Amino acid sequence: MTTAVSATNDRLWQKIRDEARRAVASDPVFGKSLAEAVLAHDGFAAALADLIGRRLGGNVAEQARFMAYSRDAFRHSPELIEASGRDLQAIVRSDPAIAGLLAPLLHFKGYVALQAWRVSNWLWQHDHRDAALLFQNEASNVLQVSIHPAASIGSSVYLDHATGIVIGANVVIGDEVTILQNVSIGRSSELPTRSPRIGRGVFIGAGGTILGDIRIGDFARIGADTVVTSDVPAGSTAVGNPARLTNCPKPASAA
Repeated sequence: MTTAVSATNDRLWQKIRDEARRAVASDPVFGKSLAEAVLAHDGFAAALADLIGRRLGGNVAEQARFMAYSRDAFRHSPELIEASGRDLQAIVRSDPAIAGLLAPLLHFKGYVALQAWRVSNWLWQHDHRDAALLFQNEASNVLQVSIHPAASIGSSVYLDHATGIVIGANVVIGDEVTILQNVSIGRSSELPTRSPRIGRGVFIGAGGTILGDIRIGDFARIGADTVVTSDVPAGSTAVGNPARLTNCPKPASAA
């Protein structure tokens, strides 16, 4: 991890701890759980591994196993923690109802599901396929978010509400993407070997379905309950079933 990245993560962790201390002071009853979840740890990676373990594991032994896998991934690939920090900050920027880092860290299941996927993807890439699929299965069972370990997802990603989200193998999702509930992204029956590529800054509304060997351009918007099976140009909006394009940027005129 570079010095700059490490310093950024340290500042983020300090902000989380400061919020936790203020919460403990204002609500001593809630403070016990905060002390266990945040203040007992010496860094963001340790707290996040503990959070993943607690949310995915059904008993103490299972929690310990998920924690151990997560700690191993974070230790060997510090960039995972950098991405996790960016994801957390993206929630605060995107959601006007959120004023701090502590609430989404502890209570937003979409955030936990995404970080569990980051661990599963690391396991998949390092040929721990059974463990990777175990993470996917438990995140699907417990959090109702199923992301295949072979997907590729950028950072500053926000899974909002995060119920019923399904992201298939080999789907590519760029940075700064927001995905609402009941969204499905994956292969089509016509082209079962190719998956969608989602560009940077894309917004996918509730109930959206994106299927096949297609590209969703940067900063495009997919409306609620829209079914997309063909390319969506950058900056455009797709609505309806089947999708139709609106608000398409005009091509630059020739000089």
